[in-house]
Amino acid sequence: MTKRIFSGAQPTGNVHLGNYLGALKNWVALQHEYESFFCIVNLHALTIAQDPALLIEKTRDLARIYLAVGIDPQVSTIFIQSDVHEHAELTWVLNCVARMSELERMTQYKDKARKQQENISVGLFDYPVLMASDILLYQTDLVPVGDDQRQHLELTRDIAIRFNRDYGETFKAPDAFIPKVGARIMSLSDPAKKMSKSDDDPNGCVLLMDDADTVQKKFKRAVTDSGTEIRFDVSRPAINNLLEIYHLMTGKTPQAVENHFAGKGYAQLKGDLAESTVEFLRPIQQRVREINDERLDEILDQGREKARQIARATLERVFHLTGLKR
Repeated sequence: MTKRIFSGAQPTGNVHLGNYLGALKNWVALQHEYESFFCIVNLHALTIAQDPALLIEKTRDLARIYLAVGIDPQVSTIFIQSDVHEHAELTWVLNCVARMSELERMTQYKDKARKQQENISVGLFDYPVLMASDILLYQTDLVPVGDDQRQHLELTRDIAIRFNRDYGETFKAPDAFIPKVGARIMSLSDPAKKMSKSDDDPNGCVLLMDDADTVQKKFKRAVTDSGTEIRFDVSRPAINNLLEIYHLMTGKTPQAVENHFAGKGYAQLKGDLAESTVEFLRPIQQRVREINDERLDEILDQGREKARQIARATLERVFHLTGLKR
Protein backbone atom coordinates (compact mmCIF):
# COMPACT_ATOMS: atom_id res chain seq x y z
CA MET A 1 0.00 0.00 0.00
CA THR A 2 1.32 3.46 -0.93
CA LYS A 3 2.44 5.47 2.07
CA ARG A 4 1.03 8.94 2.68
CA ILE A 5 2.90 12.19 3.32
CA PHE A 6 1.62 15.50 4.68
CA SER A 7 3.32 18.87 4.85
CA GLY A 8 2.42 22.53 4.77
CA ALA A 9 3.66 26.10 4.89
CA GLN A 10 2.32 29.32 6.36
CA PRO A 11 1.05 32.01 3.98
CA THR A 12 3.03 34.76 5.70
CA GLY A 13 5.81 36.75 4.09
CA ASN A 14 7.12 35.58 0.74
CA VAL A 15 8.43 32.18 -0.34
CA HIS A 16 12.22 32.23 -0.69
CA LEU A 17 14.98 30.09 -2.12
CA GLY A 18 15.55 28.36 1.21
CA ASN A 19 11.88 27.31 1.31
CA TYR A 20 12.18 25.88 -2.18
CA LEU A 21 15.51 24.07 -1.79
CA GLY A 22 14.78 22.91 1.75
CA ALA A 23 11.15 21.84 1.31
CA LEU A 24 9.22 22.47 -1.91
CA LYS A 25 11.77 20.78 -4.15
CA ASN A 26 11.49 17.65 -2.03
CA TRP A 27 7.68 17.79 -2.09
CA VAL A 28 7.71 17.83 -5.88
CA ALA A 29 9.89 14.70 -5.94
CA LEU A 30 8.06 12.89 -3.16
CA GLN A 31 4.60 13.30 -4.73
CA HIS A 32 5.49 10.63 -7.28
CA GLU A 33 6.45 8.13 -4.59
CA TYR A 34 3.75 8.77 -1.96
CA GLU A 35 0.12 9.79 -1.69
CA SER A 36 0.70 13.47 -0.96
CA PHE A 37 -1.23 16.14 0.95
CA PHE A 38 0.17 19.69 0.83
CA CYS A 39 -1.63 22.30 2.90
CA ILE A 40 -1.54 26.09 3.19
CA VAL A 41 -1.65 26.33 6.98
CA ASN A 42 -3.40 29.67 7.40
CA LEU A 43 -4.74 28.85 10.90
CA HIS A 44 -1.14 28.73 12.10
CA ALA A 45 -0.60 32.22 10.69
CA LEU A 46 -3.01 33.67 13.26
CA THR A 47 -0.51 33.11 16.09
CA ILE A 48 0.58 36.65 15.22
CA ALA A 49 -1.68 39.53 14.13
CA GLN A 50 -2.56 39.48 10.42
CA ASP A 51 -4.22 41.90 8.05
CA PRO A 52 -7.30 39.89 6.93
CA ALA A 53 -7.27 40.99 3.29
CA LEU A 54 -3.53 40.43 3.02
CA LEU A 55 -3.80 36.97 4.60
CA ILE A 56 -6.38 35.95 1.99
CA GLU A 57 -4.12 37.25 -0.78
CA LYS A 58 -1.01 35.55 0.60
CA THR A 59 -2.90 32.27 1.02
CA ARG A 60 -3.81 32.24 -2.66
CA ASP A 61 -0.31 33.38 -3.65
CA LEU A 62 1.19 30.42 -1.82
CA ALA A 63 -1.19 28.02 -3.54
CA ARG A 64 0.02 29.41 -6.87
CA ILE A 65 3.63 28.89 -5.80
CA TYR A 66 2.87 25.25 -4.92
CA LEU A 67 1.55 24.73 -8.43
CA ALA A 68 4.25 26.73 -10.18
CA VAL A 69 7.16 24.80 -8.64
CA GLY A 70 5.68 21.53 -9.85
CA ILE A 71 3.19 20.17 -7.34
CA ASP A 72 0.66 18.45 -9.59
CA PRO A 73 -3.00 18.68 -8.49
CA GLN A 74 -3.69 15.52 -10.49
CA VAL A 75 -1.22 13.66 -8.28
CA SER A 76 -1.22 15.58 -4.98
CA THR A 77 -3.96 17.08 -2.81
CA ILE A 78 -3.49 20.85 -2.38
CA PHE A 79 -5.83 22.60 0.05
CA ILE A 80 -6.27 25.44 2.53
CA GLN A 81 -6.26 24.42 6.20
CA SER A 82 -9.21 26.60 7.25
CA ASP A 83 -11.36 25.02 4.50
CA VAL A 84 -11.28 21.76 6.49
CA HIS A 85 -12.86 22.50 9.88
CA GLU A 86 -11.80 19.10 11.21
CA HIS A 87 -8.33 20.56 11.87
CA ALA A 88 -9.69 22.94 14.50
CA GLU A 89 -12.06 20.34 15.99
CA LEU A 90 -9.40 17.67 16.41
CA THR A 91 -7.07 20.23 17.98
CA TRP A 92 -9.45 20.68 20.92
CA VAL A 93 -9.58 16.95 21.54
CA LEU A 94 -5.79 16.65 21.32
CA ASN A 95 -5.40 19.64 23.66
CA CYS A 96 -6.99 17.38 26.25
CA VAL A 97 -4.39 14.69 25.53
CA ALA A 98 -1.28 16.89 25.32
CA ARG A 99 0.50 18.02 28.50
CA MET A 100 1.42 21.58 29.45
CA SER A 101 4.91 20.44 30.37
CA GLU A 102 5.40 19.05 26.85
CA LEU A 103 4.42 22.31 25.19
CA GLU A 104 6.56 24.35 27.59
CA ARG A 105 9.60 22.37 26.44
CA MET A 106 9.14 23.29 22.76
CA THR A 107 12.25 25.18 21.67
CA GLN A 108 10.46 27.30 19.06
CA TYR A 109 7.92 28.44 21.63
CA LYS A 110 10.63 29.37 24.12
CA ASP A 111 12.58 31.30 21.48
CA LYS A 112 9.54 33.23 20.28
CA ALA A 113 8.28 33.80 23.81
CA ARG A 114 11.57 35.46 24.74
CA LYS A 115 11.11 37.89 21.86
CA GLN A 116 7.42 38.63 22.42
CA GLN A 117 7.23 38.34 26.21
CA GLU A 118 4.02 40.18 27.17
CA ASN A 119 2.32 39.54 23.82
CA ILE A 120 2.47 35.75 23.75
CA SER A 121 -0.82 34.30 22.52
CA VAL A 122 -2.30 31.00 23.64
CA GLY A 123 -2.23 30.10 19.95
CA LEU A 124 1.56 30.41 19.86
CA PHE A 125 1.81 28.10 22.88
CA ASP A 126 -0.66 25.64 21.33
CA TYR A 127 0.81 25.76 17.81
CA PRO A 128 2.37 22.25 18.07
CA VAL A 129 -1.00 20.66 18.91
CA LEU A 130 -2.61 22.19 15.84
CA MET A 131 0.35 20.87 13.85
CA ALA A 132 -0.27 17.43 15.35
CA SER A 133 -3.90 17.62 14.24
CA ASP A 134 -2.86 18.59 10.73
CA ILE A 135 -0.71 15.49 10.47
CA LEU A 136 -2.78 12.93 12.36
CA LEU A 137 -6.05 13.70 10.57
CA TYR A 138 -4.68 12.16 7.39
CA GLN A 139 -3.18 8.99 8.87
CA THR A 140 0.18 10.28 7.71
CA ASP A 141 3.17 7.94 7.39
CA LEU A 142 5.88 10.50 6.65
CA VAL A 143 6.26 14.23 7.25
CA PRO A 144 8.89 16.16 5.25
CA VAL A 145 10.22 18.62 7.84
CA GLY A 146 13.28 20.71 8.52
CA ASP A 147 15.43 20.20 11.59
CA ASP A 148 13.58 23.05 13.34
CA GLN A 149 10.33 21.07 13.20
CA ARG A 150 11.70 17.72 14.37
CA GLN A 151 10.75 18.39 18.01
CA HIS A 152 7.16 19.19 17.00
CA LEU A 153 6.93 15.93 15.09
CA GLU A 154 8.17 14.00 18.12
CA LEU A 155 5.35 15.60 20.12
CA THR A 156 2.90 14.56 17.39
CA ARG A 157 4.08 10.97 17.73
CA ASP A 158 3.76 11.12 21.54
CA ILE A 159 0.20 12.47 21.31
CA ALA A 160 -0.80 9.79 18.78
CA ILE A 161 0.63 6.98 20.90
CA ARG A 162 -1.02 8.33 24.08
CA PHE A 163 -4.42 8.70 22.41
CA ASN A 164 -4.20 5.18 20.97
CA ARG A 165 -3.28 3.80 24.41
CA ASP A 166 -6.07 5.62 26.25
CA TYR A 167 -8.91 5.39 23.75
CA GLY A 168 -8.09 2.74 21.18
CA GLU A 169 -6.04 2.40 18.01
CA THR A 170 -6.79 5.46 15.87
CA PHE A 171 -3.74 7.33 14.64
CA LYS A 172 -0.57 6.38 12.84
CA ALA A 173 2.58 7.63 14.58
CA PRO A 174 4.31 9.40 11.66
CA ASP A 175 8.02 9.44 10.90
CA ALA A 176 10.06 12.43 9.78
CA PHE A 177 11.46 12.68 6.29
CA ILE A 178 14.48 14.98 6.48
CA PRO A 179 16.54 15.27 3.28
CA LYS A 180 20.27 14.73 3.63
CA VAL A 181 21.04 17.73 1.41
CA GLY A 182 19.32 21.10 1.33
CA ALA A 183 17.50 20.90 4.64
CA ARG A 184 19.09 24.13 5.87
CA ILE A 185 19.87 26.94 3.44
CA MET A 186 21.54 29.78 5.29
CA SER A 187 21.20 33.57 5.03
CA LEU A 188 23.37 35.28 2.41
CA SER A 189 24.17 38.06 4.87
CA ASP A 190 24.72 35.88 7.95
CA PRO A 191 25.55 32.20 7.25
CA ALA A 192 25.14 31.41 10.94
CA LYS A 193 21.37 31.89 10.53
CA LYS A 194 18.88 29.99 8.41
CA MET A 195 17.56 31.88 5.37
CA SER A 196 14.31 33.43 6.55
CA LYS A 197 11.59 35.71 5.21
CA SER A 198 11.72 37.52 8.58
CA ASP A 199 15.45 38.27 8.26
CA ASP A 200 16.28 41.81 9.42
CA ASP A 201 18.49 42.19 6.34
CA PRO A 202 16.42 41.72 3.14
CA ASN A 203 19.64 40.98 1.22
CA GLY A 204 20.00 37.72 3.13
CA CYS A 205 16.98 36.15 1.49
CA VAL A 206 16.32 35.52 -2.23
CA LEU A 207 12.57 35.43 -2.90
CA LEU A 208 11.10 33.19 -5.59
CA MET A 209 9.39 36.23 -7.14
CA ASP A 210 12.47 38.50 -7.08
CA ASP A 211 13.32 40.02 -10.48
CA ALA A 212 16.69 39.49 -12.15
CA ASP A 213 18.25 42.76 -10.94
CA THR A 214 17.26 42.06 -7.35
CA VAL A 215 18.67 38.53 -7.46
CA GLN A 216 21.96 39.75 -8.87
CA LYS A 217 22.29 42.48 -6.25
CA LYS A 218 21.59 40.09 -3.39
CA PHE A 219 24.20 37.56 -4.49
CA LYS A 220 26.72 40.34 -5.20
CA ARG A 221 26.31 41.51 -1.58
CA ALA A 222 26.50 38.00 -0.11
CA VAL A 223 29.15 37.68 2.59
CA THR A 224 32.16 35.43 2.04
CA ASP A 225 34.86 33.84 4.18
CA SER A 226 38.57 34.55 4.33
CA GLY A 227 40.76 32.73 1.83
CA THR A 228 40.36 32.41 -1.91
CA GLU A 229 39.81 28.73 -2.67
CA ILE A 230 36.27 27.83 -3.74
CA ARG A 231 35.41 24.40 -2.39
CA PHE A 232 32.93 22.77 -0.02
CA ASP A 233 34.19 23.27 3.52
CA VAL A 234 31.93 23.41 6.60
CA SER A 235 34.59 25.47 8.41
CA ARG A 236 33.92 28.25 5.86
CA PRO A 237 30.12 28.52 6.18
CA ALA A 238 29.51 31.46 3.83
CA ILE A 239 31.24 29.88 0.81
CA ASN A 240 29.90 26.46 1.73
CA ASN A 241 26.36 27.88 1.68
CA LEU A 242 26.81 29.53 -1.72
CA LEU A 243 28.23 26.31 -3.17
CA GLU A 244 25.39 24.29 -1.65
CA ILE A 245 22.86 26.57 -3.33
CA TYR A 246 24.69 26.34 -6.67
CA HIS A 247 24.88 22.55 -6.37
CA LEU A 248 21.15 22.30 -5.70
CA MET A 249 20.13 24.86 -8.32
CA THR A 250 22.16 23.33 -11.15
CA GLY A 251 22.04 19.64 -10.25
CA LYS A 252 25.81 19.39 -10.67
CA THR A 253 27.68 17.07 -8.33
CA PRO A 254 29.78 18.68 -5.59
CA GLN A 255 32.93 17.57 -7.41
CA ALA A 256 31.70 19.10 -10.69
CA VAL A 257 30.90 22.34 -8.86
CA GLU A 258 34.40 22.52 -7.39
CA ASN A 259 35.94 21.75 -10.78
CA HIS A 260 33.85 24.51 -12.38
CA PHE A 261 35.14 27.13 -9.94
CA ALA A 262 38.75 25.90 -9.73
CA GLY A 263 41.09 28.87 -10.08
CA LYS A 264 38.21 31.36 -10.16
CA GLY A 265 37.36 34.11 -7.69
CA TYR A 266 34.41 34.95 -5.50
CA ALA A 267 33.04 37.43 -8.05
CA GLN A 268 32.77 34.60 -10.59
CA LEU A 269 31.01 32.39 -8.03
CA LYS A 270 28.48 35.09 -7.19
CA GLY A 271 27.91 35.97 -10.84
CA ASP A 272 27.38 32.36 -11.94
CA LEU A 273 25.13 31.70 -8.96
CA ALA A 274 23.00 34.76 -9.72
CA GLU A 275 22.71 33.79 -13.38
CA SER A 276 21.71 30.21 -12.57
CA THR A 277 19.14 31.44 -10.04
CA VAL A 278 17.57 33.95 -12.45
CA GLU A 279 17.26 31.27 -15.14
CA PHE A 280 15.79 28.83 -12.67
CA LEU A 281 13.22 31.30 -11.30
CA ARG A 282 12.05 32.63 -14.68
CA PRO A 283 9.71 29.72 -15.61
CA ILE A 284 8.35 29.49 -12.05
CA GLN A 285 7.44 33.18 -12.09
CA GLN A 286 5.83 32.79 -15.51
CA ARG A 287 3.69 29.86 -14.32
CA VAL A 288 2.58 31.86 -11.25
CA ARG A 289 1.30 34.62 -13.55
CA GLU A 290 -0.51 32.13 -15.78
CA ILE A 291 -2.67 30.55 -13.02
CA ASN A 292 -5.94 32.48 -13.11
CA ASP A 293 -8.43 32.72 -10.24
CA GLU A 294 -10.94 30.35 -11.82
CA ARG A 295 -8.39 27.57 -12.23
CA LEU A 296 -7.01 28.16 -8.75
CA ASP A 297 -10.49 27.94 -7.19
CA GLU A 298 -11.14 24.70 -9.05
CA ILE A 299 -7.94 23.12 -7.73
CA LEU A 300 -8.49 24.29 -4.14
CA ASP A 301 -12.12 23.14 -4.15
CA GLN A 302 -11.04 19.74 -5.40
CA GLY A 303 -8.35 19.56 -2.72
CA ARG A 304 -10.75 20.57 0.03
CA GLU A 305 -13.21 17.82 -0.84
CA LYS A 306 -10.49 15.14 -0.98
CA ALA A 307 -8.98 16.32 2.31
CA ARG A 308 -12.34 16.56 4.09
CA GLN A 309 -13.30 13.04 3.07
CA ILE A 310 -10.29 11.61 4.90
CA ALA A 311 -10.30 14.11 7.77
CA ARG A 312 -13.99 13.51 8.45
CA ALA A 313 -13.49 9.75 8.77
CA THR A 314 -10.65 10.23 11.26
CA LEU A 315 -12.58 12.77 13.34
CA GLU A 316 -15.70 10.61 13.46
CA ARG A 317 -13.67 7.76 14.94
CA VAL A 318 -12.11 10.17 17.47
CA PHE A 319 -15.56 11.47 18.45
CA HIS A 320 -16.91 7.94 18.78
CA LEU A 321 -14.05 6.73 20.96
CA THR A 322 -14.09 9.79 23.23
CA GLY A 323 -17.85 9.73 23.75
CA LEU A 324 -18.56 12.92 21.78
CA LYS A 325 -20.69 11.03 19.29
CA ARG A 326 -22.56 7.73 19.29
